[in-house]
Amino acid sequence: MSLPAIARRIVACDQCPRLRAHCRRVAREKKREFQDWAYWGKPVPGFGDPAARLLVVGLAPAAHGGNRTGRVFTGDSSGDWLYAALHRFGFANQPTSRRRDDGLRLTDCYVCAAARCAPPGNKPAPAELARCRPYLTDEIAALTALRVVVTLGRIAHEGYLRAAGVWDAFTPGERPAFGHGTVAPLVGGIVLLSSYHPSRRNTNTGTLTRAMWHAVFRKARRLLDAAAATV
Repeated sequence: MSLPAIARRIVACDQCPRLRAHCRRVAREKKREFQDWAYWGKPVPGFGDPAARLLVVGLAPAAHGGNRTGRVFTGDSSGDWLYAALHRFGFANQPTSRRRDDGLRLTDCYVCAAARCAPPGNKPAPAELARCRPYLTDEIAALTALRVVVTLGRIAHEGYLRAAGVWDAFTPGERPAFGHGTVAPLVGGIVLLSSYHPSRRNTNTGTLTRAMWHAVFRKARRLLDAAAATV
């Protein structure tokens, strides 16, 4: 299935009544500073280069970020961190992501999330993640050039392993463990990099610093450059 076809299925999805009701309510009530916005209010598809060798998997759209703008990691502080790093290491044409029509383009990179609807409290239920997981599985299958995957947070880490069919291939003790900066080679030549999520809770407390964050994407760039050099 093509990425545009997957995106259409995601946007039309109504499998999780709790999440759909929450997203619609947020879109209706809005945040004071965004009262002039027509909120997206629907599930948010992935975004990026169909020929990407780098996949970035986050948790879920933010209520007043992706749920407002309609593009993953767009319009919130986590997106500021992500797209600035992607620009710094040559994956994006600009360091900011404010709205769907702001001219942002990704090169060799695709960005998505484990859940496609903004969840209350940023906490999707396990059943909601499971219902959303086939979309990530389809995207992984469509991204045939993938070499490096960066997962942002434990939920995204587990979500990718499950969607990629890796989770059940290992015993619990053998599964690639989540931890900031951990690197795990997977079958098919894929390398998995883990990172703390660039949430305000992590960035404001110093749990995740710019240096730590940049180190993850510097490693991703080096791995891709090394892979290209061997072709």
